[in-house]
Amino acid sequence: MSGVGFRVPDRLVEPFIAGLCGVMDVDGGPTDEQAAVWGAVVTHLLGRGDLAATGVAPLDPAATAAALDDPVTRHRFHELALTLEACRHPLTSEQVERVEAYCDALGVDGPDRTIFRDLVRAGTEQAAADFRRFLDRTLGERVDPPLRDVPAVADAPEPELAEALLAFESLPDDSLGRAFLDFHTRNRLDVPGVSASPINHFFVGHDMTHVIAGIEPTGPGEVALSAFQMAVDDTPLNTAALLASLVVHEAGLERSPSVGAEAGILSTPGAAELLGQELARGAECTGDFSLVDHLALAPLPLAEVRSRFGVRPPVDPGDGHHWW
Repeated sequence: MSGVGFRVPDRLVEPFIAGLCGVMDVDGGPTDEQAAVWGAVVTHLLGRGDLAATGVAPLDPAATAAALDDPVTRHRFHELALTLEACRHPLTSEQVERVEAYCDALGVDGPDRTIFRDLVRAGTEQAAADFRRFLDRTLGERVDPPLRDVPAVADAPEPELAEALLAFESLPDDSLGRAFLDFHTRNRLDVPGVSASPINHFFVGHDMTHVIAGIEPTGPGEVALSAFQMAVDDTPLNTAALLASLVVHEAGLERSPSVGAEAGILSTPGAAELLGQELARGAECTGDFSLVDHLALAPLPLAEVRSRFGVRPPVDPGDGHHWW
């Protein structure tokens, strides 16, 4: 929304947390998945493990709007309300209407409202169409600057792109470029351009972001990476990345190239905790490295790139979701 680092002013943290409780206060209360995600966010990102342990009384939309008088905080509330909304399975009209009530009271809006409203009212086909239109508007903006004016090829490999990336093999062992190639080898993924894909150019920057953050392309890792990006700097483009990840991995409306089709990924063991930890880690970064010229950074030592953007090590590098 503005500036680097997801923060909530100290004076607003408690009503912020209570409002998030209110978001889940439908259909008999939060699901186990919602409660786990809420607890991880409250503990790691908002630093109030005491409230996560004891619980708080929920604030309704009007009371939340009255308490959260800061426009940036209101938008940040919406970003986390979206996350909790996506974690209710099956998604119900009551949950969607509850989130919309908070949006209206806070004066915030976003493309998630259309996607999730249609998911419960018009079905998955309409919601998926909404999502594809939204994705078409945002993917191009995430392409590395040198590739933005290069026409993408949807139905054939791009040998010039693949050759340029595979040339990273000649870089030093500790470089970002070599780590990028190792990422693809380790995860059995084609380097962008080797195979046909309409979003090969997007995947150059996306995969570089995985490498710099040290987050692997597991299902929970994909959601955690998008949350990390949003917490680094919650610009509209980064919040769009979070929404896209939630739609793919929580709502299950599309397939992920790395992990296929899935839904409710944050209900898997450790996934909610990972999300909270990566939100906190992203918020501590000093700059957004997801939209820079990664090709120019490729010869630099990976450690130097991470240091430049304030990327600290993950809590548990050996948890299966990181490579550090």
